[in-house]
Amino acid sequence: ATFQGMFAVVTAAIITGAFAERVRLGPVLAFTIIWITVVYAPVAHWVWGGGWIAQLGALDFAGGAVVHINSGVAGLVAALVLGRRIRANRQEEVRPHNLPLTVLGASLLWFGWFGFNAGSALGANELAALAFANTNIAAAAGGFAWYAIELWHKNRSTALGIISGSVSGLVAITPAAGFVTPLSAIVIGLGGGLVCYLAVAIVKPKLGYDDSLDAFGIHGVGGLWGAIATGLFATTSVNPAGADGLFYGNAALLWAELIASAAVIAYSAIATYIVLKLLRIFVRMRVSKEEEAKGLDETQHGEVGYVLN
Repeated sequence: ATFQGMFAVVTAAIITGAFAERVRLGPVLAFTIIWITVVYAPVAHWVWGGGWIAQLGALDFAGGAVVHINSGVAGLVAALVLGRRIRANRQEEVRPHNLPLTVLGASLLWFGWFGFNAGSALGANELAALAFANTNIAAAAGGFAWYAIELWHKNRSTALGIISGSVSGLVAITPAAGFVTPLSAIVIGLGGGLVCYLAVAIVKPKLGYDDSLDAFGIHGVGGLWGAIATGLFATTSVNPAGADGLFYGNAALLWAELIASAAVIAYSAIATYIVLKLLRIFVRMRVSKEEEAKGLDETQHGEVGYVLN
């Protein structure tokens, strides 16, 4: 139960990345409680609790639909409903305030993902070892893919890009970690880095929405690719409790993954929109322009990250 509670709170935390720097803490806490109850819990039951998605035959080893598609879509809806940041409206480039800490955070995230994915085997066994290896392989492949496409696209590679690609690979392998071979994990990780780069660096600037930490571009898009990839690459040769995918002669699994993904996208989008609209009737969610310009650390919490004088 505690392990599953971690999945629930991580999913909600991903959403907050989409509207960071513009929302008051109290309403965020209220939104988190309501959203986990009315959005996350039903989806988790559909997939892992014997609900209709499980009965459909769709596979989700560690949260591709439940965590990443769900949170990515919810994050996009929240970013659209709550509006863009002041700096985003001014077309200012917003960079990490401390890149070494960003790299450190990504490293801790990569390490923690082993518990996330391998732990979903619910035992210290061969399946956990497979999920552990696939997780590491896909993360490395995703980081390499982002590095390569960024180098081709912008004639430079960045540390921020490499860690973004690594997280993309981690997201992509999550639903497939216990169902695919390590060779397939390479392809899934490379694909995750590619599609997430396109979503973040190409599509997002053209559409103009302000997703602060790319919850949709990395978690939503990466999770969708991971679900599709599960339908392509899953094989009972590594996990008899799973199913064979399209490349192993079973097109039905791919259809099940597509139906499940579409259902989660639709439910998460509609339910999140309703939750936000109702919540805004009772509380003021956004900070004022003056508070946002000064910074939420100081205006909401009375503290700052650095004292330079």
